[in-house]
Amino acid sequence: MATKEVIEEIAEETQAPEIDSKYRLIILAAKRSKQLQRGARPRIDIDTVKHKNTRIALEEVMRGRVNFTLTDGDKE
Repeated sequence: MATKEVIEEIAEETQAPEIDSKYRLIILAAKRSKQLQRGARPRIDIDTVKHKNTRIALEEVMRGRVNFTLTDGDKE
Protein backbone atom coordinates (compact mmCIF):
# COMPACT_ATOMS: atom_id res chain seq x y z
CA MET A 1 0.00 0.00 0.00
CA ALA A 2 1.35 3.42 -0.92
CA THR A 3 2.14 5.95 1.80
CA LYS A 4 -0.60 8.32 0.65
CA GLU A 5 -3.19 5.53 0.80
CA VAL A 6 -2.11 4.61 4.34
CA ILE A 7 -2.39 8.22 5.49
CA GLU A 8 -5.86 8.57 3.94
CA GLU A 9 -7.00 5.32 5.58
CA ILE A 10 -5.78 6.46 9.00
CA ALA A 11 -7.44 9.85 8.54
CA GLU A 12 -10.76 8.18 7.75
CA GLU A 13 -10.51 5.98 10.85
CA THR A 14 -9.77 8.92 13.16
CA GLN A 15 -12.72 11.18 12.53
CA ALA A 16 -12.64 14.65 14.01
CA PRO A 17 -15.43 15.71 16.35
CA GLU A 18 -18.43 17.38 14.81
CA ILE A 19 -18.24 21.14 14.42
CA ASP A 20 -20.95 22.18 16.85
CA SER A 21 -21.10 25.92 16.22
CA LYS A 22 -20.36 28.56 13.62
CA TYR A 23 -17.83 30.09 16.03
CA ARG A 24 -15.79 26.89 16.15
CA LEU A 25 -15.96 26.74 12.35
CA ILE A 26 -14.55 30.25 12.07
CA ILE A 27 -11.80 29.63 14.63
CA LEU A 28 -10.71 26.43 12.87
CA ALA A 29 -10.74 28.12 9.46
CA ALA A 30 -8.73 31.07 10.82
CA LYS A 31 -6.06 28.79 12.28
CA ARG A 32 -5.90 26.77 9.07
CA SER A 33 -5.67 29.98 7.03
CA LYS A 34 -2.60 31.00 9.04
CA GLN A 35 -1.02 27.63 8.26
CA LEU A 36 -1.69 28.16 4.55
CA GLN A 37 -0.18 31.67 4.73
CA ARG A 38 2.95 30.16 6.26
CA GLY A 39 3.34 27.76 3.34
CA ALA A 40 1.19 24.70 4.10
CA ARG A 41 -0.26 22.97 1.07
CA PRO A 42 -4.04 22.92 0.56
CA ARG A 43 -5.74 19.63 1.43
CA ILE A 44 -8.32 20.04 -1.33
CA ASP A 45 -8.02 20.39 -5.07
CA ILE A 46 -8.58 24.12 -5.62
CA ASP A 47 -7.00 26.85 -7.71
CA THR A 48 -4.84 28.78 -5.26
CA VAL A 49 -4.49 31.67 -7.70
CA LYS A 50 -8.24 32.31 -7.87
CA HIS A 51 -9.03 31.69 -4.18
CA LYS A 52 -7.62 33.37 -1.08
CA ASN A 53 -6.23 31.37 1.84
CA THR A 54 -9.29 32.19 3.95
CA ARG A 55 -11.66 30.67 1.39
CA ILE A 56 -9.47 27.60 0.94
CA ALA A 57 -9.28 27.09 4.71
CA LEU A 58 -13.04 27.45 5.15
CA GLU A 59 -13.67 24.94 2.38
CA GLU A 60 -11.20 22.49 3.92
CA VAL A 61 -12.91 22.71 7.30
CA MET A 62 -16.38 22.29 5.81
CA ARG A 63 -15.23 19.22 3.85
CA GLY A 64 -13.75 17.67 7.00
CA ARG A 65 -10.13 17.87 5.83
CA VAL A 66 -8.90 19.70 8.94
CA ASN A 67 -8.34 17.50 11.99
CA PHE A 68 -8.89 18.91 15.45
CA THR A 69 -9.54 17.76 18.99
CA LEU A 70 -11.62 19.27 21.75
CA THR A 71 -10.07 19.83 25.16
CA ASP A 72 -12.01 19.99 28.43
CA GLY A 73 -11.97 23.79 28.24
CA ASP A 74 -13.60 23.70 24.80
CA LYS A 75 -16.58 21.56 25.85
CA GLU A 76 -19.18 23.89 27.29
